[in-house]
This record gives sequence, C-alpha cells and structure tokens, in this order.
Amino acid sequence: MSDTELNNAAGVPGRDLDAAFWNERWRTGETGWDVGYATPPIKEYMQQYGNWEAAILIPGCGNAYEAEYLLERGFTNITLLDISQEACSRLKDKFAHSSAVHVLCGDFFSHTGQYDVIIEQTFFCAQLLERRTEYAQKVASLLTPGGRLIGVMFNRQFDRQGPPFGGTADEYTSVFQPYFTIHSMDPCYNSIGPRAGTELFINMQKK
Repeated sequence: MSDTELNNAAGVPGRDLDAAFWNERWRTGETGWDVGYATPPIKEYMQQYGNWEAAILIPGCGNAYEAEYLLERGFTNITLLDISQEACSRLKDKFAHSSAVHVLCGDFFSHTGQYDVIIEQTFFCAQLLERRTEYAQKVASLLTPGGRLIGVMFNRQFDRQGPPFGGTADEYTSVFQPYFTIHSMDPCYNSIGPRAGTELFINMQKK
C-alpha cells in the first residue's frame, strides 16, 4: 500500500471512528488498507500452526482474505468481526457457503468470547492512540490461557492524521508487555512490496 493509498483512508480531524465512519469508507470505496489478498507474514505463520480446530478471531477484518486462506488450509472455527454493517453484509455473502466462518457485526471493545488465536491485520493501526492500552487489555481478555496474538503492525509514522496510526516497537512493547509474553516483534522480511521495511511481525502469548 502506497502513502497515497493509506492517506486516502485517513480520517477526518475530530471525528469519532465509529460504525458510521467505517460504513462511509466502504460505501465510497476509500479502503486503502485493502491489499486484495492475505499477506505473506500471516500466511507463513498459520502454515505451521497445526491446530485446525483452534478458535480464531479476526477483528476489524474488512474483506477477510486471511479467512479465505484459513479455509483453504482446513481451519474449522473462524470468527470475523467488523463494526461496519456494509463490510459485514459483504462478508456474509462471501462466506455463505461455509459453516466454518462466523460473521459478527459489532464493536470489538464490547465483544465477548474465547479464542486461541487473534489475528491482527490493519486493525490496531485503526484505533485512536488513547485506546491502545484498552486494545491490549481486550485482546488478552478474549484469549484462552496461553492464546496468541499474531499478525503485523506498522513500524513507521505517518505524515497525516490517521487512521492509520503508526508507531515503533518500543512504543508497542510498553503497551503489550504487561499482558503478554512477546515472542516476536521484529521487522518483517516478507512484507508485500509497498510495505517493505515498514512492518513488524508480532507473535505474543497471553500471560
């Protein structure tokens, strides 16, 4: 994703990042976060994850390309969560053939459930900075003992008001370390071309 594409998805100063905000982005096609396929870092991690019955949550899932990949790999318990009714309507059509995928429309911070893996892909960067600690706490509350948060986060700052909102490994560590054992928070070697050098792969285990 180029800087132009990212900035096309940028927010309006002072506006709440609520369901109406994200519905508008979908309806107007301002979905610069959408790369059109599951990204390599997530695919590579899930290739070696052997529990096909694991309960998996993908919050802020958008078009949920990761779920398509997981289905191809044989995973049987995938929950997709998005606050946008427009996105959820598309997802319900997209996965209508599969009993392995459950589509929920709602606010992540109000969601309840228990999951073995939560996949992070452009959702954390869509949260206001003051909600980052709340995000970490919420992820931990949704994971089973020893459950994992895996995925990618931006390792850069943006020159316009977000979303997306960037950051650094040091900033993220201070947010997540109270709740997680951080096994990996390292620069991605297999990012997609437009994001090369700007992503961290994360693999964190609930304490």
